[in-house]
Amino acid sequence: MTTSLDPLLTAADSALRTLFARPHATRATPAPSQAPGELSDVERREAGALMRVNHVGEVCAQALYTAQAAVARDPVLRAQLLEAAHEETDHLAWTRERLDALGARPSVLNPLWYAGAFGLGLVAGRLGDPLSLGFVAETERQVEAHLDSHLDRLPSADSASRAVVEQMKADEARHAENAVAAGAAELPPPAKALMRVASRVMTTVAHRI
Repeated sequence: MTTSLDPLLTAADSALRTLFARPHATRATPAPSQAPGELSDVERREAGALMRVNHVGEVCAQALYTAQAAVARDPVLRAQLLEAAHEETDHLAWTRERLDALGARPSVLNPLWYAGAFGLGLVAGRLGDPLSLGFVAETERQVEAHLDSHLDRLPSADSASRAVVEQMKADEARHAENAVAAGAAELPPPAKALMRVASRVMTTVAHRI
């Protein structure tokens, strides 16, 4: 049986696992279509910074999905959100793996990013399931566009990172489609614009810190 404490316990467990535990993927790390080449120091630093931004995005994804699931009214939707968070754990593990391989570190502000995203998820969830799903759909569309830009910026020799980003992009597109199919409401333009501004602040800061 479930209790009213279950969503809180799930949220606390997710926060601890995301911020302080080593993530474990359920799928194998995407394999590059060609062998990675040698990276210059400049290329390695840039690839590491881009993958740090992507790792922060996955930290935020865990917070968003967990928060929205905690306040979802529909049990089916709650299960769908938690399943999406589970799949995003693969992304969290893959991006952390790439950070280690590139000699880069995660953002020192990850607890702040998590807390902010969790708060946004609670607000979105409290607006009702259709708008909560609309928030998921719009978030995933913006993440997909962001990952597409990273494919243009990653060094061509870093085929390992490119393979990870390509798979993440495909997964995010599917999450957006699933949200729409489940009854997502279209968000108003000001909300979309505010989301883009918040994303730009996060990516700019995380690229450096």
